Amino acid sequence: MNKVFLVIQREYLARVKKKSFLLATILTPLIFPTIMGLFLWIAVGEEKGEALRIVEVVDENNLFFLESRDQYAFSFSNLSIEEGKKQVQSGERYGFLYIPKLNLESPSGIIYYAANNPSMSFISSIESGLKRRVEELRMHAAGIDPEVLEAYRTSVSIQAITLNNSGEEKMTDATINYGIGFFTGILIYIFIFAYGNQVMQGVIEEKSSRIIEILVSSIKPFELMLGKIIGIGAVGLTQFLIWIFLIAGVSTIVLGYFGMQMPQQTAMEMANPEMMDLVNMDSDFPHILAVIMEINFIQIALTFVFYFIGGYLLYGSFFAAIGAAVDTPSDAQQFVLPITIPLLIAYFGLFAFVLVDPTSNVSFWLSVIPLTSPIAMMGRASYGVPFFDLALSMSLLIIGFLMTTWIAAKIYKIGILMHGSKVTYKTLWKWIRMG
Repeated sequence: MNKVFLVIQREYLARVKKKSFLLATILTPLIFPTIMGLFLWIAVGEEKGEALRIVEVVDENNLFFLESRDQYAFSFSNLSIEEGKKQVQSGERYGFLYIPKLNLESPSGIIYYAANNPSMSFISSIESGLKRRVEELRMHAAGIDPEVLEAYRTSVSIQAITLNNSGEEKMTDATINYGIGFFTGILIYIFIFAYGNQVMQGVIEEKSSRIIEILVSSIKPFELMLGKIIGIGAVGLTQFLIWIFLIAGVSTIVLGYFGMQMPQQTAMEMANPEMMDLVNMDSDFPHILAVIMEINFIQIALTFVFYFIGGYLLYGSFFAAIGAAVDTPSDAQQFVLPITIPLLIAYFGLFAFVLVDPTSNVSFWLSVIPLTSPIAMMGRASYGVPFFDLALSMSLLIIGFLMTTWIAAKIYKIGILMHGSKVTYKTLWKWIRMG
C-alpha cells in the first residue's frame, strides 16, 4: 500500500507543479467572469449610448397604437409603402411597420421592414401588443366589456408538497430541482471525460518512453495503475475545488461592480426578517427561498462527492487499460468509443428522462446501472431519492468499480509491456483470460 501511495504522490505533485496546471487552474475560472463582465459592460454601454430607434408605423385601420419602450419609439403616419422603405434605406428610420386593412377574425399581412434583422424580443413585443388590441376590438364587437373580462381573470399556482412515511411535509419546486440536477450531472460528465483522458494519455506517454518498464520492476502493475488513477483524480478534485472558490469570488466582484448580486447573496438577505418585510409577498421570491431552505444540501453534496469519485474511478480504470494496450493516442480511438457510449446514454438520458420524470422506470434503471448511475443519479438526487434506490445504486457502483478495476488490471498487466503489436478486441479478451 505504501508503494501505491508513492505513485499517488508522484502523479499528484508532478502535475500540480506544472506551469500548465497553474495557468489552467488560475486562468480558466477567470474566463467565465471576464466574459460575463465584458458582455455586461457592452450591454450597459450600449444602453447608455444607444440612439433612439424610431420605427415608422402605417396603420390603414386607424385602430392600433404601440407604446414606446426602452430605446424604441413609434411614429405614426400615412406614408406609402415605398416611402416607408426609402426612410429605412436612407437611415432616417430604424424600421417600418405596415399594418394593412385587417380581418379581425383572421388578421394577416402585417409586414416589418428593417435594414438589419430585428431581435426576437422586439418582434414578440410588437406581436403581443397587436394581439391584445385585436382581442379588445373583437370583444367590443361582440358586446363584451374587456375591463369586466380582465377583472375576472385569475392566476392559479400549485404548491407542490412531498410527504414522507412519517407524514412530514416538504415544500418542493421542480424548476429548482431541475437546475441542481442539471448542474451536478453535467459536472460529473465533464470531469470523467477530462481526467479519464488524462489517465490514458499519461499511461501512453510512460509506455512509449519505456519508463514503465523500470517502474514495473519495483511495483506491481495493479498498484501502479491504481496509484495513477487516484493521483490524477486527486489533481482534478483539487483543480475543481479551486475553480469553485475562484469563480464564486470573481463573479461576486464582477456582478458587484455592475450593482448586481449572486443568487446566494439575495437568498441570505431575504432570510433577514427586515428584508422580508420589504418583499412583496405576492412575488415568487418568498416561495423560492422557502424551497431552497427545504433542500438538504448536505445530503446532495455528499451524494455528489460519492458519485463524483466513484464514476471517475470506474471509468478511469478503463481509460488506464486502454492506455496500456496501445502505443499511440490514435490507436486508442477505437477502444474509447465503447466507453463513451454509456456516458453519452447517461448524458442524454439525464435530459430526456431523469430530469423530466425522476420516478420513471427508465430513470430508475439509468440511476442504478453503474455505467450510467454517476450522472443519472445526480439528476434524481435533488428531487429526493428513496433510500433503497440510493443504497442499491451506490452498492452496484462500488461492485462495478471493483469489477472494472479487476478487468482493467488484467489488460494493464500484459499490455503495459507490449510494444509494436496491433491490438484488437480479440487480443484484449485473450489478455483478460490470461491475466
